[in-house]
Amino acid sequence: MMDETSQAESRYKVRRPQRADARRNFDALIEAARQAFADDGADASLEGIARKAGVNIATLYRNFPTRGHLFEAVYLDEVEVLAKMAGELHDRDPWDALEIWLTRFVSYATTKKAVYDAIAHNAEMFTTCRNVIHAAGRPLLERAQAAGVARSDVSFDDVLFLVNGVSGTNFVVEAQRERVLTMALDGIRGPHH
Repeated sequence: MMDETSQAESRYKVRRPQRADARRNFDALIEAARQAFADDGADASLEGIARKAGVNIATLYRNFPTRGHLFEAVYLDEVEVLAKMAGELHDRDPWDALEIWLTRFVSYATTKKAVYDAIAHNAEMFTTCRNVIHAAGRPLLERAQAAGVARSDVSFDDVLFLVNGVSGTNFVVEAQRERVLTMALDGIRGPHH
């Protein structure tokens, strides 16, 4: 029997179409929307998203009847990518695994910032997704701490607050965000790096 957390997690998964061509269009729309929301915020043009995905606006609306449906799908897809990535990084060097995952987290946090106000009404979804992110990322930090390559005096929440601060800032150029993220990651590194 599924526990309450598992039921909530299964309820908040991106539902992709079964047909291969429809799934390709769906995934192209998610990727185009992710980029558009990161670049232009929640008011990004739906017509522009469809064009960038290589589909017509009717295909966008068939997959996402409202802007809110598109926001939720992009957000949930980001969470799924973070969770999957964490699982794929367990064989990597502990610091590299944490750094790669946190760099991807910045992309997630940028998307979340763009769509949060539009979907903030769904507190259960955010709580569930937060639990998924913690379950995915916390072991990476703990493994890096156990290896002595990440500071032992920081919690996973500390790390997320630090990285969220980097992602939430409006940088003039992306290279500046990358430099600031590198400085933040240096602050998480342990003494034996």
